[in-house]
Amino acid sequence: MKADIKKATLRRLRIIAGQVKGLERMVEGEKYCVDVITQASAIKEALSGVEDLVLKNHLETHVLHAMKAGKGGKAIAEVLKVYKLAQYKN
Repeated sequence: MKADIKKATLRRLRIIAGQVKGLERMVEGEKYCVDVITQASAIKEALSGVEDLVLKNHLETHVLHAMKAGKGGKAIAEVLKVYKLAQYKN
């Protein structure tokens, strides 16, 4: 993994971990449902950002390497798999 992407990904994951702990405290404290849902939604968005970073890394490293190595079919199949996963969650 590229160093800058790894650093940004780990930073985001640490923030998400804090958000999840906060969400847990909200549920334990029986906070207002809409506030819990809002926080859960924010966590999902943050995880989506992590996915974006990892995908960027994958495209810039593994896919690029596969294309250069003449394994374009495999690279395209992987990109399509990620695309289908993204479509499934929407």
